[in-house]
Amino acid sequence: MTDLLRPLLAAGLYLLLLPGGHGLHNNGFFYRILRPGLLSRATNTFEFIHIHVEAPQTSVWAMSGSNVTIPCSYHYDPKPASEREPKVKWSWIPTHSSKAESFTLDAAREKKVIVAIGDRQRVFGDFKGRVHLRRSTPGDVSLILTDMHYNDTGRYRCEVIDGLEDQSVTVELELQGVVFPYMSKEGRYSFNFNGAKMACEDQGGSLATFEQLYAEWEQGLDWCNAGWLADGTVRYPIRRPRENCGGDDLTDGLRSYGQRDRLLDTYDAFCFTGNITGSVYLYQNSFKLDYTEAVQACVSDGSQIAKVGQLYVAWKLKKFHQCQAGWLHDQSVRYPVSKAATNCGGLRSGVHSFGFPPLNKKFGVYCYR
Repeated sequence: MTDLLRPLLAAGLYLLLLPGGHGLHNNGFFYRILRPGLLSRATNTFEFIHIHVEAPQTSVWAMSGSNVTIPCSYHYDPKPASEREPKVKWSWIPTHSSKAESFTLDAAREKKVIVAIGDRQRVFGDFKGRVHLRRSTPGDVSLILTDMHYNDTGRYRCEVIDGLEDQSVTVELELQGVVFPYMSKEGRYSFNFNGAKMACEDQGGSLATFEQLYAEWEQGLDWCNAGWLADGTVRYPIRRPRENCGGDDLTDGLRSYGQRDRLLDTYDAFCFTGNITGSVYLYQNSFKLDYTEAVQACVSDGSQIAKVGQLYVAWKLKKFHQCQAGWLHDQSVRYPVSKAATNCGGLRSGVHSFGFPPLNKKFGVYCYR
């Protein structure tokens, strides 16, 4: 039987070694079978072409509602003889993950944003109609995201795949904004986790992350009341340790109560809100208003009554300064001080609060347009 198969094997080998045989293979690496001669043994020689994927920066900051470009580009080394069309895949790990997702591996938490090969592409989830690849130059696969949402923040992965070659780079998308402490009108420590989350969203923001609160602490935030964060932990930022604020024998920093029961435990909230595309202003009027009149005044002026988060952004990022207290959307009364003075909030800049006075009390009003 073996003798009968030998001629067939020889014929098959002869066809493989013919000049018209399939000598060029592409499996992500390029390699060519060189044929010194029909009677010589074929030699497999691999020609490696490596993909380099790069991003000029590791993080990008943007404001809510704006368009943002997340940079990414690739090139081959050495440059291939013919043009290639690798698969480009953008994926994303959200900053705000669910409790279940927070305990899973990053690879399992990644969500697809867009997959493209040449002119063909597929967009996923809430990104439909809001993302595309820039492709301004050869190898440019930067992601353009329009109308940025609060929940678009997170770690974006740009992955370029050509056969076995698979290289990627990550870029953090951060929302430009401000962290602010928020207390319920019911009084101190009245929010469970879901209540804190809803309160922040009602004021134009979201629960702050640890990283956002830490960055705000580095810039000077000092606050004695503990508040919920997005990961379900409860913390408070201290710059000046003191006896009536956790004790003066502890170091400064983000003091932590750790993970708390999201349903039963109650605290305040630390909210984060992004930059605003409109503007906050003090409604100009010769007389003061109760809450109902304040809401109507803003509507009549083609605006809406401002939210707490919007006032904080105007104060911190746009240096908005007023010495007059005014109503806000949540029925609180506050005023922004960017230039501390003895006759305007004392010697401390910030958003000063009168709390939640009776709705028939008369104040100014801050509108947002």
